[in-house]
Amino acid sequence: MKVKITSKITKLQLNHPFKISRRASDAYREVIFVEIDGGIGEAAPAKFYGETVQTVASAVETLASALDENLDEIQDVMAGIESTLDANYAAKSAIDMALHDRLGKKLGVPLYKLWGLNPQKTPCTSFTIGLDEPAVMAEKALQAEAYPILKVKLGTPRDIEIIRTLRNVTDKPIYVDANTAWTPKEAVDKIRELAQYGVELIEQPTKPDDINGLRFVRENSELPIIADESVKRAGDIPALAEAVDGINIKLVKCGGLLEALRMIHVARAHGLLVMIGCMIESSLGITAAAHLTPLVDYADLDGNLLISNDPYTGVTLDNGKLILPDRPGIGIL
Repeated sequence: MKVKITSKITKLQLNHPFKISRRASDAYREVIFVEIDGGIGEAAPAKFYGETVQTVASAVETLASALDENLDEIQDVMAGIESTLDANYAAKSAIDMALHDRLGKKLGVPLYKLWGLNPQKTPCTSFTIGLDEPAVMAEKALQAEAYPILKVKLGTPRDIEIIRTLRNVTDKPIYVDANTAWTPKEAVDKIRELAQYGVELIEQPTKPDDINGLRFVRENSELPIIADESVKRAGDIPALAEAVDGINIKLVKCGGLLEALRMIHVARAHGLLVMIGCMIESSLGITAAAHLTPLVDYADLDGNLLISNDPYTGVTLDNGKLILPDRPGIGIL
């Protein structure tokens, strides 16, 4: 009997325009929800990785043929999907998420219990300040009073001015994300200045495929260097291990929860720090990722906080600390 799988594209309205070094967002982001036998998943695809909601919808239709009745055997199901269609990791992530949600509901346990994790060991999430005029970014930092850690997008000629302006209004820990915008030499020079302002880490300073550049930056930086765009899946980690201090895992980038778990273990085997990040997505995708956070050092799971029409509720915050729902599966309502 063929398994029924459905998908639905939804527009998430942004609270504010959101800009990073390589692009600015519209007033909304499109995501796609995928349902399989009562389990539900979400994909927030990025054009940077070659996917849109339309390509995800098409891929889900293709991948449905790889699903059989043994949906509990997620490892086998996802292996079959991998052999059916190359890449398309956002689509695979939505299916993987739906299968985990379904299994958790069937067994009556939340995902963290499915993996034997301690929900008390979740970190605080950072809250992202998108690129804008320095004064506007400072105002957004003030509005983010409820969040104890700020993640600040940089990648402009005014980077140091931005951080200096933010430091005039807040003394919170700051993570900096350059989104590939700097040359290695520029990164080293900027990091030297940024360190004076209490910045705690630097995410993806250089181009994704410039591993030697990342290594140069790491060797000349007093701050931890975290790879994001340079690392998609577990197989990318060994080549990066000597070039960075840590990696940022995103479900839509790697293909789902199974691969994210694999990445965490491979990263730890190489002595790397681990961050779990997100796109702009609903509480469904954010909560699924949050179930993994007892295993990581940093969480940047604020995509649902940047939208005004979240169709779900799930993970909550207590002074920035992620509080996992104890409902079965992903645990969203």
